[in-house]
Amino acid sequence: MVMTLPFEVGVVVRDLELMERFYCDVLGCRAEHRSRIPESIGGPAGLGGELVVVWLRVPSGGCVKLVRPRWAPLSAYAAALPAGRPGLSYLTFHFDDMDPVVAALSAADARPLSDPVVVRARGRRISFWADPEGNAVELVDARGGSPG
Repeated sequence: MVMTLPFEVGVVVRDLELMERFYCDVLGCRAEHRSRIPESIGGPAGLGGELVVVWLRVPSGGCVKLVRPRWAPLSAYAAALPAGRPGLSYLTFHFDDMDPVVAALSAADARPLSDPVVVRARGRRISFWADPEGNAVELVDARGGSPG
């Protein structure tokens, strides 16, 4: 068995336009395709019937699919914290330097989940954020040497 394309992950969202701007403008993804998915596919898949999906290419490979069901998903605040629920917990994005991204996140209605905001561990810098709808996003770069 050989995989033929990079990995893709689907994220169910309430506000498709807001989330597309966030992932493109702040994290550097690029919108590649937008499509309506009929109820005949979305319903049996457990996604609530008819969907609108936007495929966002991640610069380093892979794809984030923003999935907007016809019905409004539960509020992010109604869901448990990422570590407290089974399934997808967070998306990880690797950068050569996360500083410009961290600087842009607050202005983009994201909120830090790490304390301190950037943590040094095993030669890397790591920072966890909640996107505008509360999904956890991890930023990683290899600039985690000793502070100088």
